[in-house]
Amino acid sequence: MEFGCAILVIGLLAGLAGAATTLVLHGVEHATYHYTLGTLLSGVESSTHLRRAVGPMLGGALAGCGWWLLHRRYQVPALSETIAGRRPVPRLVMTVDAGLQVLLVGSGASLGREGAPRQLAAAWGDLGTSRLTLTEQDRRILLACAAGAGLAAVYSVPLGGALFATRILLGTWHPRAVGTALITSSLAVAVAAPVTHLEHPLVWPDARLSPLLGFLALALAPLAAAVGLVFDRVSTAARRRAAHSWAVIPAIAAAGLATGVCSIWLPELPGNGRSVLQVSVNSGLTLTAAAAILLLKPLLTAVFLRAGAVGGLLTPALATGAAAGSVVALGLDQWAGTQLHVATMSLACAAGVLAITQRSPLFSTLFVWELARPPLWLLAVFAVCAYASYGLAVLRWRHRGVTAAA
Repeated sequence: MEFGCAILVIGLLAGLAGAATTLVLHGVEHATYHYTLGTLLSGVESSTHLRRAVGPMLGGALAGCGWWLLHRRYQVPALSETIAGRRPVPRLVMTVDAGLQVLLVGSGASLGREGAPRQLAAAWGDLGTSRLTLTEQDRRILLACAAGAGLAAVYSVPLGGALFATRILLGTWHPRAVGTALITSSLAVAVAAPVTHLEHPLVWPDARLSPLLGFLALALAPLAAAVGLVFDRVSTAARRRAAHSWAVIPAIAAAGLATGVCSIWLPELPGNGRSVLQVSVNSGLTLTAAAAILLLKPLLTAVFLRAGAVGGLLTPALATGAAAGSVVALGLDQWAGTQLHVATMSLACAAGVLAITQRSPLFSTLFVWELARPPLWLLAVFAVCAYASYGLAVLRWRHRGVTAAA
């Protein structure tokens, strides 16, 4: 009975966490680029060059100052450590850290926004269920499901959130965990829907082209594997321990300035990567812009991580993969005279890159499909690229003596 109540509490609080982070993120974006309606991309495009350059720098300085003050007195444990029970859940500290992540991403940092709602949902969920009599194993399941539901809420991906909780955080197919994850993620998406609901007015290819698109997805796999491995290696090497020195302030501000200056020519670069996905699936990129984003998006993400910033990598990896797919599709259209469906190629390559960075082709396939809401048959196309790319990456890891779960 108490476990059932806990499931409802977790789902509701995770939905509120997703809605809250989304509202704050949009507020910071509007303040940074001085716009009221439309997407971040439209806001960046309509802002002045000075605001594009200075906005991310100021946001980075404020976030860096916040982290410096926070880390002087407190330690922010990794979410995986709290879920495993190796650390207690410092609710207030995790909430403040999540707020700083939202501030940084909203001001234009090239990092994912999904870390904040996962962290916030876990902290609030732990508080909401603290008075219930639960076993340690049930608390572990609920914390993981809270994090997965937070992810599900901000992107409206209930299956992706449930898979993130069970396969990536818990590493299990146990019915109790799977059922809990599905309920909490679905409830969180429903609660946050008035804030996070997105339209997907795209025209998708005819289902009769599925064999051709499946073959193209398979042909994309080596590229997706190469991009995914490079992105994973660069981001891992760039991560650093929490900075306790005041130097984190100018370091993150400089990373913001670099992003802002680049956005003068490429307004898709600021933010978590949604702008890149938006123009990729709407065929709004030129070949030159797609190639530049393919190089700059992971580089700027690594610069922020190296400076001491905290943020997610899910959407930057997706954006990098989408840019790679766009480069192939646009290049073939320009040089070979083909008429490829750019959105499908971009999303298939994005699924392949995400499969490597998240170590789960099933999660990446469902996440990309739920995010874009294409016809059901395209799920198989995304799966071909995701599983083939992951298979190539596993072969590479084995050759280097690295486990796929590392």
